[in-house]
Order: sequence, then C-alpha cells, then structure tokens
Amino acid sequence: MTEPMRLTELVERYDQLILDLDGCVWVGPEPVPGSVDAITALRAAGKRVAFATNDSRHALEEHVRKLWQIGLQASLADVVSSGAAMQHLLNETRQGRTAYVIGTETLHRHVTEAGCRVLNGTDLASRAEVVVVAGTEDLVYDDLRDAVLALRRGADFLATSRDPTLPMPDGLWPGTGAVVAALEVGSGREAVVVGKPEPQLFYTALDRLGEGRTLVVGDRLDADIAAAAKAGLDSALVLTGGTSRAEAEGVGDGDPKPTAIAASLAELVLRDG
Repeated sequence: MTEPMRLTELVERYDQLILDLDGCVWVGPEPVPGSVDAITALRAAGKRVAFATNDSRHALEEHVRKLWQIGLQASLADVVSSGAAMQHLLNETRQGRTAYVIGTETLHRHVTEAGCRVLNGTDLASRAEVVVVAGTEDLVYDDLRDAVLALRRGADFLATSRDPTLPMPDGLWPGTGAVVAALEVGSGREAVVVGKPEPQLFYTALDRLGEGRTLVVGDRLDADIAAAAKAGLDSALVLTGGTSRAEAEGVGDGDPKPTAIAASLAELVLRDG
C-alpha cells in the first residue's frame, strides 16, 4: 500500500486553499510538474481546494474538463472565473444595455447571457453603452477603434483583469492587461476590473469553501497576491508563471507581500522524505 504524501508544515496550518490555474496548476496545455500530486495530497489530507482564475477565454466547463484531463476530479462549483464574475456584474447592474465586446466567444456568451445586446459587427458598435474587455488571440485594429470611439462617447469600461501576460510553454504571451492598456491610452479612460487584483473572486470561492483558515496560491504579485491582501487572506507565490524570485523577494515596503515563496506548487505543498 502506497504511503500518503506528507504536507509541509506551512500548508498543514491551513484548512483550505484557493489555487490560481494559469502558471500555478498548468502552463498552457500541460500541468506544472508535481501540481497534480500536490493537489491530490491536499485533498487526501482533508484540505478543501477551490480554483480561481482570471482566464475568461474559456468557459467554466472547459476549465473543469481540463482539470479532469490532467487527472483531477472537479465540478463547476470548484472553479470561479473572471468571465463568470463579469456576467454576474452585468446581469446585476447593466441588464438590457448595449455592449461592445473584446474577447473570445466565451466572453461574448457571458455578456449575452447577462442580458446585454452585443453590437459587434453592426453600424452601432461605436455607440455601445458598455465596453467589455478580456483576453483574446483574435484582436484586430477595428476592435480597438470601435471600443475607443464608444469609450470616448461615455461608455462604461469593464475588464476581466489587468494581467499583462499569460504564461505559455514558449514564454509569456500578451494578456488582457496589454489590450486594456491600449484602450486606456486611446480613450483617456481607466477600466474597472472585475477579476484579480480585486478580491471578489476570492470572496466567491470562500462562500463555496466555507469557514476555515485559507491560503491563496498564485504566480502573480500584481494579481493573486494583491487580491489576497485585499481579501485579508494569507498568500503564497509560486515561480512557475509570470514572476521571478528576484521580483518576489524585491517587493517594496507598502506593497502586498506573500506569506511564502516556493519554486512550485509541489515544493510549497509536499514535504521531502
């Protein structure tokens, strides 16, 4: 009979963990080495686990399917995403308004299901009442032009995140924040962000996890660690995504600092020997 993997003293102190996905659990299509074993060990030890992601390119169902594919059982209730958070916000505050959307098919669906009328591809696109922005690999100049025109006419400006990059196997790709920056420069406006570094995703995850001492684990100081600080939660930074050890250890006074820094989720969670 295989002996269960032992957890580090740090992780033993917590009842539950909220894990980022991109750069922490996986990079692109592949799991980070040791991440599946680490999460399996957490669950075997009775730790509750939820996943919180700024990736609005994919539907919750796709995130769950990918978790199963890498060997982790998961349900829709285990994952909270900035795309779903955007849908909830639009449904609660802007239902019935017209929208211009920069993002994937998944984000378009979130906006439509929130009760907004998407004007992309129409003559009225630049007169939308709300501009909604997320990551996409299909950005064209017309998207920036119509969004900037709408923003300069007073449209609300909402974005799923400010993540400047997205960890992929061949390096860091431009993230949602790169698109948001272009629109902010072009419009002279500042976006309201729904995902991390705002704390709402973690509040939603906590509602699902229940009471208990919580550790947030992510790969970005400006998103995961900052959001954890706003939510009043301890955090750990892993170096398998968008942050180097020098950056992690060089956080200035007054900026959110992680409780711990580890090379990977496996190093953070699993005890040697």
